[in-house]
Amino acid sequence: MNGSTLALLIAFFATIECVHGFSIPNSRVSFSYSSEGIYDFSRKQVSLQLQNSRRNFLETSIATPIVATIISPSICNAESMASSSSDAKVTSKIFIQLKGLPTDESNDINQFSEDIITIGLFENDAPEASSILKNLVSNEGLSTKCKPKEVRTLQREQLEANKVYNACMETQDTKGVNYDLSTVWRVVKDERIDLGAVSGKFVARENPFFDGGNPNLKHDIEGIVSVRRGNEGGFGFTIYPSSGKNRELDEDNIVVGRVIDGMDVVRRLNNIPVVQSAQGINYKGLTGASASKRSAPSRACRYGSTELYCNEFKPLKKILIQKTGQI
Repeated sequence: MNGSTLALLIAFFATIECVHGFSIPNSRVSFSYSSEGIYDFSRKQVSLQLQNSRRNFLETSIATPIVATIISPSICNAESMASSSSDAKVTSKIFIQLKGLPTDESNDINQFSEDIITIGLFENDAPEASSILKNLVSNEGLSTKCKPKEVRTLQREQLEANKVYNACMETQDTKGVNYDLSTVWRVVKDERIDLGAVSGKFVARENPFFDGGNPNLKHDIEGIVSVRRGNEGGFGFTIYPSSGKNRELDEDNIVVGRVIDGMDVVRRLNNIPVVQSAQGINYKGLTGASASKRSAPSRACRYGSTELYCNEFKPLKKILIQKTGQI
């Protein structure tokens, strides 16, 4: 048995114990190296000793870093990953404070309140995505680069693009992106509530890339919080306002947490009036344009746009994320 084979064999046993969370009774794995080039490996009272030649020593020197990579903290953390959304462990908490949400169930758009939603994050199940969200609710924000300068056909639009790009470059190294004054940009009743559409100088920043997650966690509990996998969803996140299954979100999104306080606020968000053109008739679809299920808010459908049929299920009145933070 050469050195590389032995190292990979050790990785095999160690990974089984790490990932599956069990060990073979009365067994022990040991892996040691002496100056004479002796490797000692034992399992179930089986001992192997290998006197390495120069060739075997070289092979082992190459294989050992591979073993260290295989038996990594991310793999060994697998045993702490939950088997379902209801079993997922909350490891940290963040909050968002909304401004502009109607105060009563009648959706009186002339009366507003400031409401807080507390979200528990599943860092054991989605460490990378949770880390990004924690940065986005901090004062320092998430550090991201500016997008390349856009090239427009019309001179007026090019001047505006230049202005946005220059404003972004001025703050790129001093201010990260956060959710302050971002908006609730889409509400599809009983299906999804999309929040965190950034504006101003943050629009020109590169989107974060959300990856990882636990495939066992589904959108099957009221208040599940998730982010769109990849970088097509912008900086925002989604709250699932229902308790049934949502296969679309399961396929596209990574579950990162759940609402642990403020579900009454979520239910009011779920019932707010949205752009009426999004109800039933897809006007953009009639003209051959894309359907309403966008992955991120479009430039044309921002508040103040002249486009009549944006089809984004946009709230009739702007609802802002006024304040965020960690608890």
